[in-house]
Amino acid sequence: MKNQRGSIAMARTIEPHSATAQFFINANDNGFLNHTSPSAQGWGYAVFGKVVAGTDVVDAIERVATGRKGFHDDVPNDDVVIVKAVEIA
Repeated sequence: MKNQRGSIAMARTIEPHSATAQFFINANDNGFLNHTSPSAQGWGYAVFGKVVAGTDVVDAIERVATGRKGFHDDVPNDDVVIVKAVEIA
């Protein structure tokens, strides 16, 4: 799976095996986040799912006001809460 619009991937630190709790939804195609090699520059971000319904909600989340918090830019000013997510087999 690739980091394409609607895909869901694990967030991590600079350490390649540090993805344990946070995820993100790709709002755009982000090929630069894909695995390219087993190196610090190429590990990429593991995609584990995709949004199959509710892309309008993803678009609304993308439009929320953001600011800087700690060392991070583009953090939502107000919490964004996902109330429900389901596995489709």
